[in-house]
Amino acid sequence: MTPVLFVTNGHGEGSIAGRIAQELRGLGQFGTDHFALVGQGNGAEAFANVGPHSVLPSGGLVAMGNVRAFAGDVRAGFLWLLARQLAFLQTARERYAAVVAVGDVYALLLARLARRPTVFVGTAKSVFVAPYGPVERRVLGTARRVFVRDPATAAYLRARGVAAEAPGNVIADLLATNARVDWHTATERIALLPGSRAQAYEDAIRLADIARRVIGRVPGAGAIMSIAPGLEAARFAPALAGEPPIGAWRDDLGALFAQATIALGQAGTANEAAAACGVPVVALAFDEKRKPAWYRMRQARLLGAALAVVPGDPERAADAIVALLADGVRRARMAQVGRERMGEPGGAAAIAQAIAALVTPAR
Repeated sequence: MTPVLFVTNGHGEGSIAGRIAQELRGLGQFGTDHFALVGQGNGAEAFANVGPHSVLPSGGLVAMGNVRAFAGDVRAGFLWLLARQLAFLQTARERYAAVVAVGDVYALLLARLARRPTVFVGTAKSVFVAPYGPVERRVLGTARRVFVRDPATAAYLRARGVAAEAPGNVIADLLATNARVDWHTATERIALLPGSRAQAYEDAIRLADIARRVIGRVPGAGAIMSIAPGLEAARFAPALAGEPPIGAWRDDLGALFAQATIALGQAGTANEAAAACGVPVVALAFDEKRKPAWYRMRQARLLGAALAVVPGDPERAADAIVALLADGVRRARMAQVGRERMGEPGGAAAIAQAIAALVTPAR
């Protein structure tokens, strides 16, 4: 059994790593472990969580100079956690044949401490949002293989000396399923995506309030809320209870999106997954003091016209969603742009084959 370690820094990144690991195990005698730099990890029996990990207040969202979020993490024990994570990676050389960093350059920097052949799967950056800068490109150049999320980003990096590849977006691979959600009698179907971080419990109440306002105005409308693995289902009860009731879904997102009309979400990967499925995505705008504001700005650049950012005020948000549900032409355009921006499936299998070739001795 050839052991491979996956290092991730986010819930969505963990899901992407798990899909690649599944493909890798299917190629032969490969073992896969998951080391989550952010959160508790989401490994399963065949993709076990290893190494020190903890849930921090920011949920990993400390970019864009967010000093307040970083200070909160420090008070919650980030520096002690980081020291233990560094120590774990420095001993990984003795146990793993290769390390796969999934996320951003921070994940790759830490993965290099294992001093094993390294593969980078970039999920955070795109030329549609923000290109990899000179320092980041220098770090990417240390990886044996570099995979990014879209051909435009790969071309940008190759033009600057980084041998990047874009064989397909693994987010699209995550959505393949034969399962379907029972929407009952709903004909206008709203998928609610509160996200996977601690903020999801609060956002779920806000999204449910808006969904009920829409349901009260649009005949045949109904809503189902996705509850991410690792979150406490009981804490979503205040959002789900009430009239009309809102359903809960804890399984594959692909099943939820297969028949959804729109997605209303404050999520990261889940919003992007909806766009990949051709589901128009709606997100709420907030003032500058709200922590996720910078992230939504990045997501808007990434998804372009596939994402509609509407006012955070519940009644104004409901007005915008009702108008969107009545505008089939706009929704069709949003669906087309979402598929174009997110790319084709097939990335997980291609990346797994590259990992296998890297750690399998030539005959």
